[in-house]
Amino acid sequence: MVTKDVIDAIRERRSVHRFESRPVPEATVGRILECARLAPSVANSEPWLFVVVQREAERQGLAELAPGEEYIAEAPVIIVVCTDLERAARAAGLEAPLATDKARLLGLQDAAAAIENMLLAATGFGLGSCWVGDIDPGGVAERLGLDANRYQPVALVPLGYARDWPAPPEHRPIDDMVRIIQ
Repeated sequence: MVTKDVIDAIRERRSVHRFESRPVPEATVGRILECARLAPSVANSEPWLFVVVQREAERQGLAELAPGEEYIAEAPVIIVVCTDLERAARAAGLEAPLATDKARLLGLQDAAAAIENMLLAATGFGLGSCWVGDIDPGGVAERLGLDANRYQPVALVPLGYARDWPAPPEHRPIDDMVRIIQ
């Protein structure tokens, strides 16, 4: 059960790079996926495909497709977040191939919302996670047997019990990133 208030989860969430080997309960993974499914999307299109990878050999293979992120192989679960480009294009009233760039942009935005919901839910369940976006999308699609013309892997989200919880990072002052037009 999620025990953290959403504001607490936002404040406590960290990018975890060290995981315990203990498995994550299947029900917990299911609830995290449900939180991702509830994210907003263009015209409620829900253009997501979530591939849950638990097999060690597959986790290792995905880690090889994320340069400098080898630690993700030690997470007991990696969720591969993909955008269904056809669904994203249809929702926006676009027709491929002219719509490809716009469909990708809309799909990326929708995937980002789903990923953030996952990260916050994981924190609420006491799990560590990380948003790994520097991946080889074509290689990930091939490894998972996905049609790369339809499904674009956007990020890998390793999940597990953190071996240690990182200290909070330094953040820019709010006044440095907000402009108000009245």
